[in-house]
Amino acid sequence: MSQARHHELTIIDFEKTGQQTIFVKLAGFDANLEKNFAGEVKFVGAMPYGDLIHAKRSFLSAECREYIQSLLVDKYSSGAFN
Repeated sequence: MSQARHHELTIIDFEKTGQQTIFVKLAGFDANLEKNFAGEVKFVGAMPYGDLIHAKRSFLSAECREYIQSLLVDKYSSGAFN
């Protein structure tokens, strides 16, 4: 019997380019689509932006997008990208 996989996210790197702009390079696994993904999200202030998490532009499942966004916002709030 195989185990159900869960969404996965790995932060590859991040770069601060301005006082309020941070680019985060990431990779992971969308459990709903059973596909690996890689991409980049930009933080402006505390808000994440990017096609990877955009509701209409992303190829990821809605649940995976929400998982990524929630995890990144939590990491940002905890100071992980300082």
